[in-house]
Amino acid sequence: MTLQQLTYCIAVADSDSINHAALSLFISQSSLSTSIRKLEQEIGVTIFRRTTRGVKVTPEGEEFLLYARQILNQYRLAEEKYIEKKEVKKSFSVSSQHYTFAVKAFIELARQFSIDQYSFGIYECKTAEIIENVRSYKSELGVLYIDDFNRDILMKLLDENELDFTELFRCRTYVFLAKSHPLSDRESLSLEDLGAYPCLSFDQGQNQAFYLSEEVYSTYHYRQIIKASDRATLLNLMIGLNGYTLCSGILCEELNGTDYQVIPLRSDKIMHIGYISRRGSMITDLGRIYIEELKKCSSDVLP
Repeated sequence: MTLQQLTYCIAVADSDSINHAALSLFISQSSLSTSIRKLEQEIGVTIFRRTTRGVKVTPEGEEFLLYARQILNQYRLAEEKYIEKKEVKKSFSVSSQHYTFAVKAFIELARQFSIDQYSFGIYECKTAEIIENVRSYKSELGVLYIDDFNRDILMKLLDENELDFTELFRCRTYVFLAKSHPLSDRESLSLEDLGAYPCLSFDQGQNQAFYLSEEVYSTYHYRQIIKASDRATLLNLMIGLNGYTLCSGILCEELNGTDYQVIPLRSDKIMHIGYISRRGSMITDLGRIYIEELKKCSSDVLP
């Protein structure tokens, strides 16, 4: 297996055509086909399925291409730094459930570098997408929570994708609502107290499995529930409809503003908040800095 063969495979996958890939690589179609066929024989995997309309990547090929892209990316970075002597931009990305503290930690990371030094990315997304983003190398880390309800299934899902979960801190469950909410003066709340108000939950797309929910008590029978796809909409619904959601209790007023508060939920539910990473992969220096910033957020966990 050579870097050239990996380059050829990626070119074919990106164009869905051996002919178009050959033109972009400035080689003959027969040479390209022969090279890929030899690689498939060597690794014992059919990467492409030939059809009358071109080529399609097989499921086994998709997995192989994930590694191929990572290998080529790392090779090019090393080449730029050690052969071409270029100053390589620092690169880091993270996927997270909708946690303001995860954004705050990202901001603190980015502040440590000048704007021309890095290429960063942060993705607030559905739980299944977080897992896929880390598995596929789109993100180095993923931030999510685990509790007694979803632990067995989520850990099995992570294991199947060769991912590990590392706990950062634990917290009780809190009710997140607007200061204008009729119940905002309570010292604590129960789910029964909240029955007359809409529960707000982050939509999980086509995969609405309870264990992928971002909120605890995902199987509770709420009288009113509203799904939202982003944090800004959810905050607006809190004010406009006296909605509420369940959370870790960590407030970031500098990002969310001062119109919201948290009240303890009378519950024994404990959220275990942490990060997922690829099994066997070393955490980069930037990843370690981000993790340290996340740990600082634990000082804001309410008792």
